[in-house]
Amino acid sequence: MTADTAERRPPAKRPLFRRRSAIPGFGLTMGVTLTVLSLIVLIPLSAVVLKAAQQSPAEFWTVATSQRAMAAYRLTFGAAFVAALVNGIFGVLTAWALVRYDFPGKTVVNALVDLPFALPTAVAGIALATLYSPNGWVGQFLTPLGIKAAYNPIGVTIALIFIGLPFVVRTIEPVLRDAAEDVEEAAASLGASRFDTILRIVLPALAPAWLTGFALAFARGVGEYGSVIFIAGNMPYKSEIAPLLIIIQLEQFEYARAATIAVVMLAVSFTMLLIINAIQAWSRRFA
Repeated sequence: MTADTAERRPPAKRPLFRRRSAIPGFGLTMGVTLTVLSLIVLIPLSAVVLKAAQQSPAEFWTVATSQRAMAAYRLTFGAAFVAALVNGIFGVLTAWALVRYDFPGKTVVNALVDLPFALPTAVAGIALATLYSPNGWVGQFLTPLGIKAAYNPIGVTIALIFIGLPFVVRTIEPVLRDAAEDVEEAAASLGASRFDTILRIVLPALAPAWLTGFALAFARGVGEYGSVIFIAGNMPYKSEIAPLLIIIQLEQFEYARAATIAVVMLAVSFTMLLIINAIQAWSRRFA
């Protein structure tokens, strides 16, 4: 082989899905990752699907689309979506205040944001039910106005807002810290109003993080149980959430029916998270 032939030889192709790294051990780390994910996520979810598959397609459809199940789906996903939207608005305002301003009691406010992370869900549910019940500290002022904030879908939404706020705040906060304030000052010096600066500079930069926080808050709300059952009222067709319906089916030893409802919730949640992640990827690509 001549030197010219060796120079014309095409370079060796690198393995697909693998990049050079200063730290070796890709095979080991990937193997551990896949093993842990299989044991914690894939195998349990597969077991639920297989349990639901023990029924005939007609039985599966009957259980999945029963009136009681449909009412539970609407409340669960609807309340989780509304709560995520509310947290998306107030989470941005809270993160902005914590990052951009110094004020007395900032440390206390910062700690209160993380309180739903550390507080047991049952304790949160009891506290919210006590607070918003008709005789509670807040509910006693809402009752004369004709507002019933507990033992109905409103109570479910309040509980989901409480447990979902930290996800939005803690997701947006690092982005705001890294955002350069001189860009906003440059926009102001060029004649942009505060509204235009927020609309065209701040919000587009926060969009991917906001969608991530929204998805996390929504997913947390769909699967929440402990803090909701104390304030929901748990009335079938009215204030009964899907996780509670699964628990009821398990207590009646209807394991296949419980797995059916769980599979429906899994499919809907996965689809919505997939859509949100696709929108997030699109926003990062064209931002």
